[in-house]
Amino acid sequence: MTPHELIAILEKHDRWLKKKNGGARAMLALTDLQGTNFVGANLQSAKFSGANLSLCDFSEANLSMSDLFAAKLNKAVLIHTNLYRADLRGASLRGARLKGAILREADLRGGALLDRRGPGQVTVQPSDLAGADMDEASLSSANLAGADLRDCSMVGADCEGAQLSGCNLMNSVLKSVNFARCDLRGANLANTNLTGAVLKGANLMGASLAGANLRNADLMGANLEGVDLTGVDTTGANLARSAEHYPENIQKALADHYAWINTNGARGARAILVGEDLQHIDLIGVNLSGADLRNVNLAGAKLRESLLIMSDLSNANLTGCDFTSATLDGANLRGCDLSGAKLDLAEVGSVDIKGPDGKPTGRLWPANLAGTKLVRASLVKTKMRNVNLAGADLRGADLTGANLIDANIRGAELDGAILQGTAMPVMVDDDDDL
Repeated sequence: MTPHELIAILEKHDRWLKKKNGGARAMLALTDLQGTNFVGANLQSAKFSGANLSLCDFSEANLSMSDLFAAKLNKAVLIHTNLYRADLRGASLRGARLKGAILREADLRGGALLDRRGPGQVTVQPSDLAGADMDEASLSSANLAGADLRDCSMVGADCEGAQLSGCNLMNSVLKSVNFARCDLRGANLANTNLTGAVLKGANLMGASLAGANLRNADLMGANLEGVDLTGVDTTGANLARSAEHYPENIQKALADHYAWINTNGARGARAILVGEDLQHIDLIGVNLSGADLRNVNLAGAKLRESLLIMSDLSNANLTGCDFTSATLDGANLRGCDLSGAKLDLAEVGSVDIKGPDGKPTGRLWPANLAGTKLVRASLVKTKMRNVNLAGADLRGADLTGANLIDANIRGAELDGAILQGTAMPVMVDDDDDL
């Protein structure tokens, strides 16, 4: 196609858009237009399906609602280009520059073009955006299911509500991207940089995050079912998950326990969640007194102001848990890993044992933290009177202002612990008991 022919087509397209006589929609399917300059052109609703548009410059152009099905846009310049509701199914945008582009509601699913001019087997190809520069692009409500987005840069992009299930984002730079309410089921996010990203309410079920950086990311309410966060940098990240994002058996157990507590056992049932994976669950202020939580994984859970009186948490993974102002009187925490946990202002004391008549017997049931790992835990002003801390590992723990009067700390390790203002128990030599 000669330049004169292309200019004539573009002029007729402009008249068509303005509904003037002599106008005609630009029909450029399967044409070879490599390297053409379309800067600032109004190409709304133009048809480019199967066209070769590699190295073209569409900066500031209007391609909204255009047909770019299976088009080749490799290394094309689409800076601040309007691609609103464009059909980009099966398109190849490898290495394209899309900084500040508008891709709201665009369709970037896989696709294959049937060329009737020659034989050949039709294979659906995923949209290819590998290595693309999409910094500050607008992709809200776009459909990129299954797209190849490896090694791309999307710093500050807005992808709220986008469909990204099954897409490959491996090694991509996704700092400060808005992924709120996105569907990222089964997505490959391995080795991505998600520093400061917003993933509130996103569905990440089955996604791969191996080696990812989630520092200061916001995952409040995100569905992380089947996601392995081992080795992922979550420093400063908000990983709280409400109960409705967990399997039905866990939701039912929590609901039944609530009824059991509030009816004094007349209805519901005590929660038995032995060995369940409740990482990062948000149970702030919840009453789980008497619950059976042995061997449960509550790493990173939010349990501020919760009630866990006489609960059994033996051998549980409680690393990084927030128990600020929680009540754990009489709880069994034997063998737990509370490394890095926060128990500031918590009450971890004893429960008065009552007789059949409901009256106190004068005997106490202390919380059991024997053999518990509390390395670098924060226990500022924690009330731990009468607690059994025999053999506990408190190295590097902050016990500023804590009350350990009458606690059993025989064999406990306190190397590097901060004991400023701590009320310690009177140590009695074993020989004195003879």
